Amino acid sequence: MKAGIINVTGYAGVELARLLRHHPEIELQAVTGRSAVGEKLSDFFPHLDIDLTIEAEITESVDVVFSALPQTASAEALGPVVNQGVKAIDISADFRLKDIAEYEEWYGSTHPYPDLVEEAVYGLTELNRDPISKSRLIANPGCYPTSAILALAPAIAEGLIEGDIIIDSKSGISGAGRGLSMNTHYSEVNESVNAYGVSGHRHLPEIWQELQQIAPSQDISVTFLPHLIPMTRGILSSCYANFKDGALAAGPKGSSELLDLYKDFYKDDPFVKVVDKTPMTKHTLGNNNCIVFPNIDPRTNRLISIGCIDNLVKGAAGQAIENMNIMLGLPETLALEGLALYP
Repeated sequence: MKAGIINVTGYAGVELARLLRHHPEIELQAVTGRSAVGEKLSDFFPHLDIDLTIEAEITESVDVVFSALPQTASAEALGPVVNQGVKAIDISADFRLKDIAEYEEWYGSTHPYPDLVEEAVYGLTELNRDPISKSRLIANPGCYPTSAILALAPAIAEGLIEGDIIIDSKSGISGAGRGLSMNTHYSEVNESVNAYGVSGHRHLPEIWQELQQIAPSQDISVTFLPHLIPMTRGILSSCYANFKDGALAAGPKGSSELLDLYKDFYKDDPFVKVVDKTPMTKHTLGNNNCIVFPNIDPRTNRLISIGCIDNLVKGAAGQAIENMNIMLGLPETLALEGLALYP
């Protein structure tokens, strides 16, 4: 089967190319990149030994197309592809939010293909594996939402928590993309940590939407605050919530019950690793795992659940390939079995 990548020159696009390079069932047939049309992919990215020329558009026949374009531009590129009957996976936010008015409020643009939004399946494989297998258009989840939702899903699904959920996330600089900006200038981010999106980050409505889908009858509110930290890649999300009275046993027994509940929830999910100690972003560097550490604060009886991912793999390209595998009826783990690079 053949695949194409729209915008291979961005971080998510080049990570797609790297991972697809060793996929046993997929041939990377075509790549585009607005800033490098006509260049050899292996010249533009010397670490890729892929003999393709970067084109302005995908003109070859392919079975699946990935788009790593920014929002709005991605929907504009993928709309015609989907309408021609080609399966598509969008790494931007264009098809994630089901409420078109909410999308336009948060992203500041009119959606070019609102008719496809309802059809698109939110591609968090651990929660939507069956719908993904039947879909022709996948909305690949955002990086922050992936880490936070996977850290919270079992507790919400089992009705253990209530009230406001607080999500405190830290991300490496690559999450901002390759574009130049003052906020990602080396001198600004080196040896410094800063919070951003304090009045509301674009991933907030996505997180709320998907957590609400897990338990529609529960009244969920979310406070989400991301931080930029001086490393290239990785996300660590620390999530806090109050337990309902009597949800778990007191003391160490309750912690054991929580860990067992999380392990059982993800027992059939190859890329979620539930652990009993705090993870580090280095534990996921370059691979498709999400490491989840659920715990109970014994002083406040609050849930503390940590989700740790590589923002460019499980948070973008790896999850997109995971979705593709499911869409095409292939084993979910193909081309994604690599271990993290440590240290």
